[in-house]
Amino acid sequence: MLREHAPPNGSSEEARATLEHPLLRLEGVRRDFGNDCALQELSLTVYEGELLTLLGPSGCGKTTALRCIAGLENLDEGRIILDDEVIANADHSVPPERRDVGLVFQDFALFPHLTAAENIAFGIEDWPREQRQARVHELLELVDLVDQGSSKPGELSGGQQQRIALARSLAPEPAILLLDEPFSNLDEAQRVRMREEVRRILKTTGTTAISVTHDQEEALSISDRLAVMTDGHIEQVGHPEAVFQQPRSRFVADFLGHAGFLPGRVIDDEVDTSIGRIPLTQIRGLTEDYQGTDIDVLIRPDDITALPAPPERADGQVIYRRYLGPSVLYRVKVGDGVSLETLHNHSDQIDLDEPVSIHLTAEHELAWFPREGDLAGYADDRDTSN
Repeated sequence: MLREHAPPNGSSEEARATLEHPLLRLEGVRRDFGNDCALQELSLTVYEGELLTLLGPSGCGKTTALRCIAGLENLDEGRIILDDEVIANADHSVPPERRDVGLVFQDFALFPHLTAAENIAFGIEDWPREQRQARVHELLELVDLVDQGSSKPGELSGGQQQRIALARSLAPEPAILLLDEPFSNLDEAQRVRMREEVRRILKTTGTTAISVTHDQEEALSISDRLAVMTDGHIEQVGHPEAVFQQPRSRFVADFLGHAGFLPGRVIDDEVDTSIGRIPLTQIRGLTEDYQGTDIDVLIRPDDITALPAPPERADGQVIYRRYLGPSVLYRVKVGDGVSLETLHNHSDQIDLDEPVSIHLTAEHELAWFPREGDLAGYADDRDTSN
């Protein structure tokens, strides 16, 4: 009953080539709560076999979008299409139990009086007994909890409860699985382990899934694609590497990790900045056609290195230091009142207020934005509009 294993997360062409068949489409979805618009003109395509993550700050509409897909919220405009069937529009809504959609809640929502095996079997009680027992055993094996089938939820750890909740949602073989902040109730170590485990399980079963989170590291590490949301709409959707390295707006750049915006001006074949000149060849999509244009170059902490320097040769001054264990994050005030952050090994020692020179160490192409407004010209390698 298990489906063929799907390729792992990453940028390989093999993995991307599997994401060709649209399974779910949201078209111009709008959802209002009184005078508040939770979703506006939300359009999104989810491909068969992929794990797509809705990522954004609290209140951006990502959970409302998930609830609309599940049938727990009605639409005010637009429509939702699952496997070529319209399951929701402003006038019609297929009941949640008839949508072929599985849902994993933040709190796992296991029945405390049922065993792990009985929880898994809950959604397939109408299956023939032998088939149901085989499916439960298969899923207990999949989540590596065969020896816990007779345990009640209160006897299981948080991570084990999460796996049972996932197995219960997978039992009826839903067309698509929805995960609402699935790791929020776990501690940091458990979160890291469980997101790896959940991805393994979803890929082993070939399950199409949408996850919701505000955790950038989680979204980047488990997703085939991610959709960054704000104010009820999608800012950008694409493969994690593309969205992180080439953000289409300052919001996306700032939300996905630490972002510094270094002012510069295009002069000949370089960009003149307060930390030196950067070749145009290192800045994606920037050519000499932009001569004299004022721009901002996106600089992340791992793109630069700060070194102590005499005041007359310094590019800036350290104004903040945060110890992170394996590394130290420094914030340096450079020319034009701009602050850039740089990540160093924990053994590096730079004092507060110390003058430093800034060296660009990034070997990849850098993103840029016009001084006023956002650049809308970046494109994911296949699907940025939906």
